[in-house]
Amino acid sequence: MKKDSAKFPTQLELEILKVLWTIGPSPVRDVRDELAEVRDLAYTSVMTMMNIMTKKGFLKRRKKGNSFIYRPVVNRETTTSNMVGDLVDRLFEGSTATALLHLLETSDIDDGELVRLRALIERKGEAK
Repeated sequence: MKKDSAKFPTQLELEILKVLWTIGPSPVRDVRDELAEVRDLAYTSVMTMMNIMTKKGFLKRRKKGNSFIYRPVVNRETTTSNMVGDLVDRLFEGSTATALLHLLETSDIDDGELVRLRALIERKGEAK
């Protein structure tokens, strides 16, 4: 079982996962090149982080030629749900409604998002 510190990815681990979720299984060099658009990291730093992520169970790797190809073990939807659920539990005492109300009151929401939110609320209401 993973330690609590490995329950959720760190910020950099999440950035690496996002790259792999987008481009698919890749060697360190490709991940580093994608990350370079937002964060300038040395190849060895990305390699070290991806090896740590493999030990934590976030990634798997397989040998291909002289390098390893890494792929995420965790998927985007599950990771997002788990992290948001943890935030709601810790910050809003498990109340999704309180979390949503807070976000609605403190965020700028464009008209398209409001339309989608209203439709979702309507569907949720009809399902009950």
